[in-house]
Amino acid sequence: MKSYTLKVQEIRTETDDTVTLCFKQPGLKKIKYLAGQYLTLQFRISGRRYIRPYSFSSTPLIDSTLDVTIKRVPGGVVSNYINDTVKVDDVIEVQEPLGDFVFKSDESIRSVIFWGVGSGITPLFSMIKDLLVNNSLNIHLVYGNKSNSSVIFKEKLEELKMTYSDRFQVHSFYSKEEFFIEDSHNYRGRINADFVEKLLQDIQSPSQHFICGPIGLKNTIKESLTKLGQSLDNVFSEDFEIVKNPEDFKDIYNREILLNFQGFDNKITINKGNSILEEALETGIELPYSCQTGNCSTCKGIVLSGELKMIGLEKPRTDLANNEYLLCCSYPLTDNVSIKIQ
Repeated sequence: MKSYTLKVQEIRTETDDTVTLCFKQPGLKKIKYLAGQYLTLQFRISGRRYIRPYSFSSTPLIDSTLDVTIKRVPGGVVSNYINDTVKVDDVIEVQEPLGDFVFKSDESIRSVIFWGVGSGITPLFSMIKDLLVNNSLNIHLVYGNKSNSSVIFKEKLEELKMTYSDRFQVHSFYSKEEFFIEDSHNYRGRINADFVEKLLQDIQSPSQHFICGPIGLKNTIKESLTKLGQSLDNVFSEDFEIVKNPEDFKDIYNREILLNFQGFDNKITINKGNSILEEALETGIELPYSCQTGNCSTCKGIVLSGELKMIGLEKPRTDLANNEYLLCCSYPLTDNVSIKIQ
């Protein structure tokens, strides 16, 4: 995997707990990416290496810098470090852009609906700008926040609404807003099934849907679409965490495995509930990784013996060989597991 060293050209404050890092593009060979993809940042904090993926909020061929937007997370080592410590002219190591949460042209599509909550707006914002400039589709953004002051990209979204008023609408939900002006595009509470069904009845079909937010939002959208008899083939979601079902761990126990990395054998105890990647990082073995949700192949390992089980994959991976596993979502089923990292 390619890596780059980028300089922070600007830091924009989006809200009280969210900043955008604007990286200067390399002078000779520009980094290419697609709207909706993510950039993986690497930091060393208190002696430990941390790697985190953050969605682009910039758009290729529209924005001159490479922008990622980071919201502070309670207890989040990296997000807090970025918000508190990173400054202009800092140099940060990043991995090449990844991700398949991108718009794919389809001549039959008439409308695109983006569904987001909080910082889930980041990849959606990148794609919205791209579609508004380079396409003629009708665009709807359904965006949930606690309050008006917590809306990320608020001014930029208003500008886009004015510029593309004929085909871009924003539907805002506020769960805790005290001073609230109700109109046809402002709503109290959270995004709900009744609204989903009403909106879908009013837009041009067929449509594509892009979701970035908590699991509850994704379930609400998919269940509503199914109820209306619409196909889920045009529904895409971005996930930055693995949803673990306790039922999947019934046959998982604490086991010791052998992990060969960079020519060295390491014996590691994998505690029930923790993935092989998680335990390796905790013991100080700096394995390669990126998304941590089973969507990329950065943490792929080859099983030499024993059996593993992958848990939490959103979609099946047909590109892996029978002995290849993604360690971010892999758990040992037997006591003789031996894995090699290429």
